[in-house]
Amino acid sequence: MIIGLTGGIGSGKSTVAKLFEIIGCPVFYSDEVAKEIYFDKTVKPQIIALLGKEAYLSETEIDKKYIGSKIFSDTNLLHKLNSVIHPAVIERSKQFVEKHKGKLIIKETALLFEAKLEAQVDKIILVAANDELRIKRVMQRDGLSKEEVLSKIKAQLPQEEKIAKSDFVIYNNEENFLITQVLAIYSNLKNA
Repeated sequence: MIIGLTGGIGSGKSTVAKLFEIIGCPVFYSDEVAKEIYFDKTVKPQIIALLGKEAYLSETEIDKKYIGSKIFSDTNLLHKLNSVIHPAVIERSKQFVEKHKGKLIIKETALLFEAKLEAQVDKIILVAANDELRIKRVMQRDGLSKEEVLSKIKAQLPQEEKIAKSDFVIYNNEENFLITQVLAIYSNLKNA
């Protein structure tokens, strides 16, 4: 069974993914794979054509802040970038699923709904947190201004719509224990 794990920026989906990994689920980290794909020899020239050489800080590091400033203010450019990165991520995802056949697989991806990947998973878990907390987390983690974080949030589907489309919701507002919620969902999925 393939479980999509998603959530808006700063919601804590990576933390939740690690918890699923600790309890034994193979986790496909789409965002990490996407970062690797930027350096694929067939992809890199396409990225440079779209965003310029400034998208790369070195041979092993992209400039996330620069890329974010370009794509989160230009929806058309964001779609073009996604059309380069997403097919390669999907291919790697298929290989991962094949390798872990018969297991409860977690596919962590920030843009599950935005990239219309719902059909590729059997169930969807959303990690949700209030906007104020998400903004604070991202500002601290990425060193961004409040305005920069808000532009990223606005580029994603509103959290309320994601909640309506999800099978399970984990609330990461520092009020409920994450592990308790993860274990309850894991138990539900294993017994399904």
